[in-house]
Amino acid sequence: MIGAVGQHLQRPVSTTTASYNYQQQQARIHTTTTATATTTPSPYRMTEKVALIGSGNWGSAVAKIVGGNVSKFDHFDKEVKMWVFEEQVDGRNLTEIINTKHENVKYLPGIKLPENVVACPDLVKTCEDATMLVFVVPHQFVSSVCKQLKGKIPHNCKAISLIKGVDVEENDNGFQLITDMIQEFLGVRACVLSGANIATEVAEERFCETTIGYRNRVDGELFKQIFNTPTFRVNIVEDVVGVELCGALKNIIAIGGGLVDGLKLGDNTKAAIIRIGLYEMRKFAKMFYKDVKDETFFESCGVADLVTTCAGGRNRKVAEAHVTTGKSFDQLEKEMLGGQKLQGTSTAKDMYGILSKKGLCNEFPLMTTIYRICYEDLPPIRIVEDI
Repeated sequence: MIGAVGQHLQRPVSTTTASYNYQQQQARIHTTTTATATTTPSPYRMTEKVALIGSGNWGSAVAKIVGGNVSKFDHFDKEVKMWVFEEQVDGRNLTEIINTKHENVKYLPGIKLPENVVACPDLVKTCEDATMLVFVVPHQFVSSVCKQLKGKIPHNCKAISLIKGVDVEENDNGFQLITDMIQEFLGVRACVLSGANIATEVAEERFCETTIGYRNRVDGELFKQIFNTPTFRVNIVEDVVGVELCGALKNIIAIGGGLVDGLKLGDNTKAAIIRIGLYEMRKFAKMFYKDVKDETFFESCGVADLVTTCAGGRNRKVAEAHVTTGKSFDQLEKEMLGGQKLQGTSTAKDMYGILSKKGLCNEFPLMTTIYRICYEDLPPIRIVEDI
């Protein structure tokens, strides 16, 4: 179920509904922020310009970090445009509220965004002069976003995905990584960022770690500069695939963690689910990509993110409510997530389709059972009976 955002991505984006003139904000930023920013001498030969694609809970938390960091280096343009799906909040456009109040009142209320972060309702205008694209939209929408941007971004652009999911495709694996999709559509190099990062805690500057996976180390170091802070510690590893698959698969296991909580089976049972889940995540990754590194699973993107997601986060919360209320996952997504998407169930469906076609369901009993509970009305107690 894609809903309003999906419909929006399937039609041309217009700025006619946006009452706030973000170009005026741009002019003000360049006359104030540039003059007051603390700069660091740079070996870079060109000015990098960052654009954020997405403005939900996680996207807005990231905007706070990136907006602050670009002002610390003289090789970054001080303005950060953020693409916002235009919607009405209390009779006003969300972009207008963000650009005047400097807060995403719908998806990250109570957190101030830097004034150099400029909300824009037009995807192409957001990205047309960017050299660094930060993708932070639900994985179901990446294809539509890339189609709109194809041929409309600078040739020297590079990208990073903060998206936790994969795209089902008719190829040898049966799926495609989001970074591969971005690279193929746009002809740019793509890194990935993933870690134990609950958005509200990141925005509140509570200490945590994250992992960037790179293929080109220069890209990895450059993206580290826009994300790394004293409270958001970034480590970079040469393993895009491992980092990306950890980020996608852990959401399935988090559904299992929430089911255990709803059934009140206790901490020992949840620990077992986490252990089995990590084992299946590693097995899946190594089965489809031989070069995935074992060490990646001990980074923030691996075991740390799995533990955090099984303890908190939307997938665990909704799965627990599924047990305690008996409501469907679709209904709970509408009631509990305020327009955000539930990634664990959709990824479970995608992975089950791949495993089923390849006759591998019996080798991944936890992922298979979670899928059947989500989509085939299997009783939740089977989470411990069938593994």
